[in-house]
Amino acid sequence: MIRRRDFITLLGGAAAWPLAARAQRALPVVGYLSGQSPAESANSLAAFRQGLNDTGYVEHRNVGIEYRWAQNQNDRLPAFAADLVRLQVSVIAAIGGVVGALAAKAATATIPIVFLAGSDPVKLGLVSSFNRPGGNVTGVSFLVAELGSKRLDLLHQLVPAATTIGFLVNPTGPTSQPEMTDVQTAARVLGLHLHVENASDERAVDAAFARFVQQRVNALLVLSDAFFNDQRDRLVALAARHALPAIYPNRSAVEGGGLMSYGPSLTDVYRQCGVYTGRILKGEKPADLPVVQPTKFEFVINLKTAKALGLDVPVKLLALADEVIE
Repeated sequence: MIRRRDFITLLGGAAAWPLAARAQRALPVVGYLSGQSPAESANSLAAFRQGLNDTGYVEHRNVGIEYRWAQNQNDRLPAFAADLVRLQVSVIAAIGGVVGALAAKAATATIPIVFLAGSDPVKLGLVSSFNRPGGNVTGVSFLVAELGSKRLDLLHQLVPAATTIGFLVNPTGPTSQPEMTDVQTAARVLGLHLHVENASDERAVDAAFARFVQQRVNALLVLSDAFFNDQRDRLVALAARHALPAIYPNRSAVEGGGLMSYGPSLTDVYRQCGVYTGRILKGEKPADLPVVQPTKFEFVINLKTAKALGLDVPVKLLALADEVIE
């Protein structure tokens, strides 16, 4: 039995706790594991929060979020994943690509995980199958390897006279080999010569562009890779400096002055990660939630950049574009 004086003391002690701390103790907490920095993740984070909102969860109101930003240093992700497990978060949203997803899976077999990865999650060992993931992991997978040939075809339509195409590849990336195979097959069909350059750090990127110039490549295809996404401003600037028509995996490069992009709508896939996170918070099991594959793809053209490169964009391509930036 608690005496009245003890009860009042307990009550007073609870009232003395900071309001935020008391509120946080009552909220479910999502661990947000990202390979990027907060500054470059504003749009993707907004989409993730929108997905949470769609399922009835609003940050600071009825859900908390613990953020771990790897700042483009993927070797930090395993430690961050382990830290989120120690905090006993309710769900881990592993938005660090393949490395983040694998780090989260290695850290826990019990806490639910929602991943976002541009590779086959079955081959990676993340899930048993797309329809029946099994275990504590599910998420969104966009198989970027099959999109390389589409990007090459779009680039060829814009610059049909370009017969030597530069292909910038990160050899350490998890999707580099299947996408290379896809693009090389497409290049043979189109009768194009592919000049491949590897780069996995900033110095190598600069050296790759220098060799593209030496080899007189006529246009550039950038592999789908988290490192190149992080380096998009540098890639766009180098392509402009060397007057290379280039196509990128996502629209952010085109919004920053790049020529073209084709890929899944990142807003849509991040929102879906938020939706799955919310559904799990409501009690659904990752094993019962099929891995989602994006159905919305975006083709974006920057007309201002095309004009700067002296390119006339065919009417057919303009009609195909989901968005034209002028």
